[in-house]
Amino acid sequence: MATIAAEMKSKGIDVINLSVGEPDFNTPVNIINAGKTAMDEGYTKYTAGPGMIEFRDAICEKLKRENGIDYDRSNILVSNGEKQSLSTVCQALFEEGDEVVVFRPYWVSFPEFVRLANAEPIIVNTLEEQNYEPDFDDLKIKTSEKIKGVIINSPSNPTGGVWSEEAIKNILNIAKKNNWVLISDECYEKIVYDRDFISIEKINRDNNINATVITCMSLSKTYAMTGWRIGYASGPIDIIKAMSKIQGQATSCANSIGQKAGIEALLGNQEHTNKMILEYKKRRDLIVALLNHLSGVTCVTPKGAFYAFPDFSHYLNKYVDGKLLKDTFAISEYILEYAKVVTVPGDGFGSPKHLRFSYATNKKTIKEGIKRIEKALKRII
Repeated sequence: MATIAAEMKSKGIDVINLSVGEPDFNTPVNIINAGKTAMDEGYTKYTAGPGMIEFRDAICEKLKRENGIDYDRSNILVSNGEKQSLSTVCQALFEEGDEVVVFRPYWVSFPEFVRLANAEPIIVNTLEEQNYEPDFDDLKIKTSEKIKGVIINSPSNPTGGVWSEEAIKNILNIAKKNNWVLISDECYEKIVYDRDFISIEKINRDNNINATVITCMSLSKTYAMTGWRIGYASGPIDIIKAMSKIQGQATSCANSIGQKAGIEALLGNQEHTNKMILEYKKRRDLIVALLNHLSGVTCVTPKGAFYAFPDFSHYLNKYVDGKLLKDTFAISEYILEYAKVVTVPGDGFGSPKHLRFSYATNKKTIKEGIKRIEKALKRII
């Protein structure tokens, strides 16, 4: 969809992009200046494989201050974006014959991380009406001795769902009982509305569950630093060391300039981040109201991230311009061709009745995009 949209834009066509998975804000000035200073001072060389000592110390300080998790720098691995952390932990932990629980709807890369480790993803359903918390009955049916781990993403991409503390305690207890490693993707930790975010490892420690947890975090969304490619993982030393060995053979170390800028991001002024979250909340309320106003469309209110995940199943298997809308790929393609609005098909996330909308864009764009979609939907019979 992004490729088609780029081609249309290159031809001068007015395309509205509601698919983008990154903040529309620029990186805060204090972080940019820290990167410039790093270059001026010669921090343009390789760093230690696990990350600069001063950056890992900054991560430990941030984890203690904001997440209530006490770690030493030896528990930290800095990566080229959180995506590398998630992929590397799967390489370190899983092998052929293993199975790993992935909850549907899932971020498109989760099943592939597992498959690239020669393991098999076990897809477990969630409950839309409960902000996409696990369907524990489905999990019980699919549990087997082959399962070695579980991947969790709360707040979620693509749904914006945020799990309750009760649901998290439940999955932690299940992981402990079955000796699963729990991989927690907390990329959107700061972008939570109407409640405070609690890291899974803090819940694990506060309740003395003692499950094995690897927490993966990112600077990309919180600090609008997607292009800087800086993420990190924290967890038991033996797993972090194994991940570091694999990463060392793949990419050596993370971007040195990004790490120096990351120190400022984690320890510097947080005012810009707070302003972004307040703006996202206003946009969320706007886009959810507009989507629910569309005929045949329903959208639960997301509690985090910057995505809305409305149900478009009313339009499946209907015709427009002689074409059958057989799946969400077809619906997205039609919306792009007729309305010139980019959305993301839910089928790619394992959810064959939804579309993903990003509200990481301004209100004017959101209003115009939904207005165009409304006209497009009225043509479907």
